[in-house]
Amino acid sequence: MEMVTLTIDNKKVQVPKDYTVLQAAKAANIEIPTLCFLKDINEIGACRICVVEIKGAKSLQAACVYPVADGMEVYTNTPKVREARKVTLELILSNHDKNCLTCVRNGNCELQKLAEQLNISELEFEGESHKLPLDDFSPSVVRDPNKCILCRRCVSMCKEIQTVAVIDTVERGIDTIVSPINGKSLNEVPCVNCGQCITVCPVGALREKDDTEKVWDALANKDLHVVAITAPAVRAALGEEFGFKIGTPVTANMISALKRLGFSKVFDVDTAADLTIMEEGTELLNRIKNGGKLPLITSCSPGWIKFCEHNYPEFLDNLSTCKSPQQMFGAVLKTYYAEKAGIDPAKIFIVSIMPCTAKKFEIKRPEMNSSGYPDIDVVLTTRELARMIKEAGFDFAEVTEEHFDDPMGDASGAGVIFGATGGVMEAALRTVAEVLEGASLDKLDYTEVRGTEGIKEATVQLNNITIKAAVAHGLGNARKLLDRVKAGEADYHFIEIMACPGGCVTGGGQPIQPSRIRSWINLMAERAKALYTEDKNLPIRKSHENPTVKKLYEDFFGSPGSHKAHELLHTHYTARENYPV
Repeated sequence: MEMVTLTIDNKKVQVPKDYTVLQAAKAANIEIPTLCFLKDINEIGACRICVVEIKGAKSLQAACVYPVADGMEVYTNTPKVREARKVTLELILSNHDKNCLTCVRNGNCELQKLAEQLNISELEFEGESHKLPLDDFSPSVVRDPNKCILCRRCVSMCKEIQTVAVIDTVERGIDTIVSPINGKSLNEVPCVNCGQCITVCPVGALREKDDTEKVWDALANKDLHVVAITAPAVRAALGEEFGFKIGTPVTANMISALKRLGFSKVFDVDTAADLTIMEEGTELLNRIKNGGKLPLITSCSPGWIKFCEHNYPEFLDNLSTCKSPQQMFGAVLKTYYAEKAGIDPAKIFIVSIMPCTAKKFEIKRPEMNSSGYPDIDVVLTTRELARMIKEAGFDFAEVTEEHFDDPMGDASGAGVIFGATGGVMEAALRTVAEVLEGASLDKLDYTEVRGTEGIKEATVQLNNITIKAAVAHGLGNARKLLDRVKAGEADYHFIEIMACPGGCVTGGGQPIQPSRIRSWINLMAERAKALYTEDKNLPIRKSHENPTVKKLYEDFFGSPGSHKAHELLHTHYTARENYPV
């Protein structure tokens, strides 16, 4: 790679010639403040916070988009630069809703951090504050246009990365806002509730629908048996809210915290992930052997399901009929568990802790009540759980419980890796391979479906059957893959799709990392490591060997794909050509 040498603040730096000044400064360990910038997502130089002085240039330049050149001299901290940044920030703050103490992003707001960093002690400009209505009609995402700073990160994520494109800048000049078309609510457009817009917003203009009060009320209700179920990706990221290093697994801390909050039982959704593999693996084998609709496409990501219903209704018959692990587990707990524990299912209140905002939408789907009761009562994101733990005031680092509760017990490693892109595929291959071979196999790690590439492909020879598989994460990649399938350019038996880039570990409900961290650290890879490490260290790593799942079939369902299993564990989908929500 061709390199160039430049000087930044009198420090010589050698970097690739396609770098920007911002990247070169980062390589030299020189921090340039940014606001609208988010690497690989929003690199437009719009906010002008990152301006620098370049010798020979007539004006200050935005470091995030200005290319390096051999011999260039850059100055990041001159009086002219500091003054320009301060004036720009003061103008942004002048019409910003400054109710910081009651904002969900208080303490984790990039605008707030910049005001501290640039030593803004008073505002010279008095802007005109917006008084626009709050958009809180979506079951998942709340949009507060009064806090929007027009950085356009959410627009880039929704339009360019996810290709959902339900929000954009509208109006002009001082009236410019970010909004769905014609002033509609997010609930009136084909938003898929993925929440990726929330994770890139630097302020509190976008947030999840907060359901913590519902949970506090349930925990205080002595007539209810309140159960928590947790997704695998939660344990890979929850620690970040309490100062743990990114990628630190905090399973025991999480279980302990939930018990101290007052939950009667804490169960692992990974058990239902194992159950999903049994049902989905059976479905895949049946379709291959009996000429069923192929490719079979996974159905555990509700953001992806809604995207498919809106944009690719012709693929609805390709979707696995399996409910997501969350919904399966709810149905099991309000039937099998209720029967075993002798508890009236009407008294069981299930709180699902998820890395996902789309799960809040999923529990409201009318078909998710096959037991006669809602499968799940409330969904909390990882962030909401963190807020409850902080509100309760105890030390998250303290561990008092080590394991999930019986009778659902600890799950397999295959269930754990569901939280990373490629994890569902790998878990399925572990089980399907042994079913086809009729024997235990040494191969457990299907590394060809791991990693953070947008689309991965694998061909696996199992007995006398060749299974062609593909994995896509992020809806933009899903669109590319499905368009290839539609055009006859790709042929697969099995496809895994996750709505969020990286899969659940970087879901819309996960801890929010600012641009200065997210732009330079691969969050999806670091968090996934926590899951793969846990998988490797567990004694059981195959879904079909999970003793809890075996007992479920022996005592209750009979066999995978049985009539009872279909009644409780499977579902159907709805074409949404006209975009009703």
